[in-house]
Amino acid sequence: MKAALVGSSGYIAEFILKRFSNENKIESVLRIDCNDKADAYLDLSEPEKFDYNILDDIDYIVFTAAISGPDQCAKEFDACWKINVTGTSYFIREAIKRSCRVLFFSSDAVFGDIPGMIYDEESETKAYTPYGKMKKAVEDEFKENPCFKAIRLSYVASAKDKYYTYLLNCIRKDEVADIFHPFYRNTTVVSDVVDIVAYFASEWDKYEPTFLNVAGKELVSRVRMADELNRFIGGKLKYTISMPGEDFFTNRPRITQMHSLYISKYGIVEDNSFTEKIVKELKEIEL
Repeated sequence: MKAALVGSSGYIAEFILKRFSNENKIESVLRIDCNDKADAYLDLSEPEKFDYNILDDIDYIVFTAAISGPDQCAKEFDACWKINVTGTSYFIREAIKRSCRVLFFSSDAVFGDIPGMIYDEESETKAYTPYGKMKKAVEDEFKENPCFKAIRLSYVASAKDKYYTYLLNCIRKDEVADIFHPFYRNTTVVSDVVDIVAYFASEWDKYEPTFLNVAGKELVSRVRMADELNRFIGGKLKYTISMPGEDFFTNRPRITQMHSLYISKYGIVEDNSFTEKIVKELKEIEL
């Protein structure tokens, strides 16, 4: 199988590339991005300039590229829509024309913010944030196409994610971390995401639904994440808890509770606790 990775310089892409390099079923990986390190250059603001003939022998495309900052998507809505929706949809259409199977990285932001609601794959999408509306627009365009599937990511934790990087830097600098609370997600981990990407490479037809919610079984706060880090490193992190202002929650809900009807049903990844999942990720820490 020949694969391609769009957004190959991204945070999660780094882990996917490492996994694909050890997968016997993956013959090659075409790295596509808007930088010189990629095998093929793609500017999603000008998708028509890309040479799509390069996809003719590609079987499987993992599409991770996006402007994902919720505040940037709100402040620069038109520019972000051009990349996250117009350019992305153009690329996916061209890929599907060439019979490529496209795994699109979506988000729990496609759902609304109904108090007490636990969203699953069959829940109606009522995105209200700019970023969520962008992901929903791509989902809606391609959801009937058998060459398209989307994984909806909750927060993806690892020793290299933005939040844990911030906490670790506070430890290294002997600074007190400031943690926003309440702020909850069904946090998943990067190793599970990579396992899911590998699953779809080999089991695309076996998985019948279009969408998969990639979420941990527990609703996890940023405080819990910090406490798990402290358990692992012996209490070296010092932190205070702050309640963010209303402006912070304009473009992101306080709580998004999401679970999957299908992760366990299809045996895709282990249905274990956040503690069990994050310990494996934190083993990569170097202080």
